[in-house]
Amino acid sequence: MLQCCSQGYSYGVEPRHEALQHRMSSTSKLGSFHSPLGFNQFRCCSFSQGQLYPLPSTSSPARPLIQRRFLYHPQKQNPRGTGVFLGFKRRCYPDSLPLASKNYLVRARKKRYGGVLPSVLRSLESENDVEKTLNSLWDNLSEKEQTVILKEQTNWKRVVGVFEFFKSRNDYVANVIHYNIVLRALGKAQRWDELRRCWIEMAKNGVLPTNNTYGMLVDVYGKAGLVVEALLWIKHMRLRGIFPDEVTMSIVVRVLKNAGQFDRADMFYKNWCVGRVELDALELDSIIDFENGSGSAPISFKHFLLTELFKTGGRIPTPSIAGTSDEEILARKPHLTSTYNTLIDLYGKAGRLKDAADVFDEMLKSGVAMDTITFNTMIFICGSHGHLSESESLLNKMEEMRISPDTKTYNIMLSVYARVGNINATMKYYRKIREVGLFPDIITYRAVIHILCQRNMVREVEAVIEEMEKSSQCLDEHSLPVVIKMYVNEGLPDRARNLLDKCQLKVEMSSKIRAAIMDVYAEKGLWPEAETVFNWNRDCAGQKNDILEYNVMIKAYGKGRVYDKANSLFKNMRNRGTWPDQCTYNSLIQMFSSGDLADEARNLLAEMKRARFQPNCLTFSSLIACYARLGQLSNAVDVYQEMVEAGVKPNEVVYGALINGFAENGEIEEALRYFRMMKECGISPNQIVLTSLIKVYSKLGYFDGAKQLYQQMMDLEGGPDIIASNSMINLYADLGMVSEAKLIFNSLKEKGEADEVSFATMMYLYKNMGMLDEAVDVAEEMKQSGLLRNHVSYNKVMACYVNNGQLRECGELLHEMFSQDMLPDCGTLKVLFTMLRKGGFATEAVDQLQSSCQKGEPYATESVITAVFSVVGLHALALEVCETFTKSDADVGSFTYNVAIYAYGLAGEIDKALNTFMKMQDRGLEPDLATHFSLVHCYGKAGMVEGMKRIYNQLKYGEIKPSDSLLKALIDGYKTANRHDLAELVNREMRLGFNMEQYSDSDSAWYSDHETEAESEEISLGL
Repeated sequence: MLQCCSQGYSYGVEPRHEALQHRMSSTSKLGSFHSPLGFNQFRCCSFSQGQLYPLPSTSSPARPLIQRRFLYHPQKQNPRGTGVFLGFKRRCYPDSLPLASKNYLVRARKKRYGGVLPSVLRSLESENDVEKTLNSLWDNLSEKEQTVILKEQTNWKRVVGVFEFFKSRNDYVANVIHYNIVLRALGKAQRWDELRRCWIEMAKNGVLPTNNTYGMLVDVYGKAGLVVEALLWIKHMRLRGIFPDEVTMSIVVRVLKNAGQFDRADMFYKNWCVGRVELDALELDSIIDFENGSGSAPISFKHFLLTELFKTGGRIPTPSIAGTSDEEILARKPHLTSTYNTLIDLYGKAGRLKDAADVFDEMLKSGVAMDTITFNTMIFICGSHGHLSESESLLNKMEEMRISPDTKTYNIMLSVYARVGNINATMKYYRKIREVGLFPDIITYRAVIHILCQRNMVREVEAVIEEMEKSSQCLDEHSLPVVIKMYVNEGLPDRARNLLDKCQLKVEMSSKIRAAIMDVYAEKGLWPEAETVFNWNRDCAGQKNDILEYNVMIKAYGKGRVYDKANSLFKNMRNRGTWPDQCTYNSLIQMFSSGDLADEARNLLAEMKRARFQPNCLTFSSLIACYARLGQLSNAVDVYQEMVEAGVKPNEVVYGALINGFAENGEIEEALRYFRMMKECGISPNQIVLTSLIKVYSKLGYFDGAKQLYQQMMDLEGGPDIIASNSMINLYADLGMVSEAKLIFNSLKEKGEADEVSFATMMYLYKNMGMLDEAVDVAEEMKQSGLLRNHVSYNKVMACYVNNGQLRECGELLHEMFSQDMLPDCGTLKVLFTMLRKGGFATEAVDQLQSSCQKGEPYATESVITAVFSVVGLHALALEVCETFTKSDADVGSFTYNVAIYAYGLAGEIDKALNTFMKMQDRGLEPDLATHFSLVHCYGKAGMVEGMKRIYNQLKYGEIKPSDSLLKALIDGYKTANRHDLAELVNREMRLGFNMEQYSDSDSAWYSDHETEAESEEISLGL
């Protein structure tokens, strides 16, 4: 924030202007500079012996705008009298002495009074009875002392009270200075009705307003944001025949500048310079015509008050009072430093850098003394438009002219460098403030903290805060949300909480700041932390949260998906004295819609309408999209009709949700109907709509239409999105068009946009085309790309490995899933059951495991995982999982013992396998086919031929139900025990007895014939 100088009024013996202060806001948006002359003129100034010489420029060689010869002029005298100070009082401080602090300078500027005034002022501060205090002293008070007493009152009621006492004295003579003081106090307090009565009384008492009066009224109305009303005072002034002086003109320019009406401010200034004040050009006649009392525009309450008081004080004075006509004809130019400062600021804010430079040049040429504010304004203008070298040059010239930079000067420099992200330069000027004997203020700390927080420089931020505490300054509330955000981003919630606890005791935070802090937590889904900040007011008696805090708290609950809390907060907010607004309803409806809570969102929509709030387009579209996702398309259409009836125009998002919903539901004609409606409304389809249409055409098999839409998306900014590209790959996959699908897939990979759906679709395409090696390559590439994030992606890659016979790779992926606490889902189990069959696991054992999983029996999933690890040879992992149920005291089914026996046997843990079998019998569980299958593998691994003979005899004589899997296990077991003769004997006898086909050594990859092609398709990679 820059401090600039303007003009106002002093209440001395003669009616002369006082010095007013106004601020140039650093938050205003300055326009871009497009001057063809460049902006190097400020770097081309060299002050030597009263002349201006060009300096070498390292950038553009454009002709400088400021190359004028000037002399240092002595201080000019005010042509209108001694009541107004026109020049610039330059103060130079030795290097060894620090400049006074801001508070000290303010105190130094305050006048020190002699005589009885100090005691009178102290008495008035401590005594409520004005009459009692002033009664005994009245006779000894001069007119000047009366003015001082009136001016020094701190609030409008005191000013009015003192003035009423003055008027009650018989010997008091009313004067314009006292009325100016009272009118100013009432205007600053925005007591417009009291101001009107004072103005009427002033006219009745025959006290005529002066330039000072009108300028002061323009000032107070302008600062209250009443720009039109402020300018109406100038119209009234002209009706009285008074021409604005320089101070009044400067105030009008400042009021228009602060209102953003830069062209009107410039026009007023230029007209004044040629002796005209053409208010008609400022479009005021359409408001009120005070000469005939008519007007075309509606009259507000404040306009009515102005009409009344203008009529009262609108009589035309004699020419001797009003001034001569020559005054209006003569050209004039400003002489005050503060006027030039205002003009420079005006053109800077308007983005007219050349005009600002011309005013600066005119100051030099006219010998108008420059002050710190002049350079601060120019430095800010240059820096705000990216001309940092010119800002540096101006700072150097400022020091050469022995105009001492103040803290605001360095604040500007560090702020403009912070804006462009130059942290080194920012910190350089931050340190320089103390180096030159100044002290950082709250603006300094705010700018430095903001740039450090943007880069998450925690240590540096804490060092600045520590320095502030040493200087007895608290972290300002506007910086607090920024620091909290830095801590949250860096994962330091404890430090954020400690800072909040400390600041809560020292700083009284506004509702907006609390809401900003809550929003930091809300964005990260940290609703408990946001809730803590929200509840601060509950600990303070008489305090309540405003609607902004409620809305942010609802947002936090929505981000955290705690919808019940959001709903409860909404229902209770009225009981705490806060009523929901339009934003509250919109946020809740959108939140519930995103959580697929369609009924709650629909009820709130109806309640919102009953409360006479208008839902916005986003609210309707979110509810329509919710119904579309849920497949409740009739409800989606109903909400669409409500939207149209409410006068809210549907946009492409609404139509996209409806088209996509009908496309997903297979209602192709309805999807196309809404697409036609959208085109009839003149809405161009966006990516979402075009993607939905590609889905529609894909389902219709309309290849040419889908291809044409995809080509249309290629011409859009950013090209087709990933969903459209995947849809096209899927369409090509259905049509068996490998090269076309591969072209899009490779393009996605090159741009880094390929996702798990892209890879899965390509695996599906290659698998269907019998290109299993290519499918495995894609699966491996997907794994290496880090796209295995959920069950769906893992299942598709594992299925690809199973179809290609790469069972061990499938087992390794299962271990990766298991280590991430991702237990198999239904899709995973389908893949694993097929994998077990292909791995030679008994069909009866697989069916047994499948049945246990469907029934949800204890340790069913763990048993499947153990069997898979054993089949693929990952025995250590198999035994690790096996321990989870073998050591359990729970009552488990026979399938767990069967798997345990199988796992221990294949791992060579024969004793554990046999002990498990004995434990199974002790619990009264009879062995089944799966048990015998596991035992045969165990006996074969241990070379226990007698055990296999016993099971074979039971099978041969019908004690065990005939089983192809068990027969195959016996043959493999004998071979494992190196008894090929017995294996051949069993093979021959069984072939004769059971008419079984010959088994050969190549049968190790054999599995049950009942695994059909349809079963294999269950784990296909299709979408």
